[in-house]
Amino acid sequence: MTTLDNATAPSTSQTPAAESAARHLWMHFARMGGHGPENPVPVITRGEGVHIWDDRGRRVLDGLAGLFVVQAGHGRRELAEVAARQAAELAYFPVWGYATPPAAELAERLAHLAPGDLNRVFFTSGGGEAVESAWKVAKQYFKLVGKPLKHKVISRSVAYHGTPHGAMAITGLPKMKQDFEPLAPGGFRVPNTNIYRHPEFADDPEAFGRWAADRVEEAILFEGPDTVAAVVLEPVQNSGGCLTAPPGYFARVREICDRHDVLLVSDEVICAFGRHGHTFACDKFGYVPDLITCAKGMTSGYGPLGALIASDRVMEPFLRPGVTFPHGYTWGGHPVSAAVALANLDLVQEEGLHQRVLDNERTFGETLGKLLDLPIVGDVRGDGYFWAVELVRDKATRETFDAAERERLVRGFLPGALFDNGLYCRPDDRGDVVVQLAPPLTAGQAEFDEIERILRHTLLEATSVL
Repeated sequence: MTTLDNATAPSTSQTPAAESAARHLWMHFARMGGHGPENPVPVITRGEGVHIWDDRGRRVLDGLAGLFVVQAGHGRRELAEVAARQAAELAYFPVWGYATPPAAELAERLAHLAPGDLNRVFFTSGGGEAVESAWKVAKQYFKLVGKPLKHKVISRSVAYHGTPHGAMAITGLPKMKQDFEPLAPGGFRVPNTNIYRHPEFADDPEAFGRWAADRVEEAILFEGPDTVAAVVLEPVQNSGGCLTAPPGYFARVREICDRHDVLLVSDEVICAFGRHGHTFACDKFGYVPDLITCAKGMTSGYGPLGALIASDRVMEPFLRPGVTFPHGYTWGGHPVSAAVALANLDLVQEEGLHQRVLDNERTFGETLGKLLDLPIVGDVRGDGYFWAVELVRDKATRETFDAAERERLVRGFLPGALFDNGLYCRPDDRGDVVVQLAPPLTAGQAEFDEIERILRHTLLEATSVL
């Protein structure tokens, strides 16, 4: 493998941090065996702007904003200073029947930013907990309004909604769930909106939107409207590779949910807080949900925080005398994270990062679109600062890779080669094989060009391992 001019060849020396990680750190979503001097654990030591550095001093472009998180970029001392001041004043107190000034202020801020009458904020530690909370809210809501059989959730195939048992039951990825079954009952799947895999609709995306939305109603009717509590959708579906919705899709799903008294949940754990140029992506795509789940970019990663935002209609029965929502998290609404979130929202507004995304999203897509001249690239799709490059074995037939090829490409070659060439991003095959890009919102054309150049070089190299 050759590296790009500005990249540093990988070293097989193992730093103390890498050795400790190999012996003691249980990394998430990672194969734990095989790390050692010849295959050291990657250790990231610092970040600045759109770049990160590892423990060997290599500078790498962060093409995934950490994990769709670092909206405002790395190394923002003003956010760190807010965290330090809040920790010195009040480091922790729970919101279990109490409030703190940062949590109360942030709840009000989010209520003003959310669409429609979504005015009540339930804080969590992260996104999976927010999705878990949404399902529990939906179940209890319908019991409180006299429809106790409504408990099922409809979500889309290949969609990822989190790792808690409830959120995983909503997730549409069978291989991610099989080792933990049985899960919470009640999760059902409908087709997603990957038009690349439905070429028969290529000339009529609105017809595809009607077809996909009608599958939601079909599932509700099949299961029985008196048993379905919620439909959970991401504005742009992450797993499967940045699947955008066809025109009219969300409006039709909203009508279907209203017709059958089903709550519509917009899962914006990735999509909120500027990733698509709006605080909440449902605003951009023209629908008002009953519940929003969010996390990640709320603090730009400078503190862990998630939230569930509920409409006045959903909240009403929980305000009745004697009613309690028996659910909560130790770290939900943590005062340090809440203070950081407020400062982050201010920073994003002051620096015009939402408008930056709207101004640059087309050129980001066009820059990645240059990769379509490569035989291995079948599709480039996305929105805002959230894009995917789908890789295929045969461009003409859109044939994807078999299991052995996926192993060599997605887990064997691409992660290390991309990083060694100077780009951190996400090769993924939870649906078809894609490389996902979601840089900090501070990125611009220079970073887009660098991403395209490194991807081109690495994907050309990839053909030798297939």
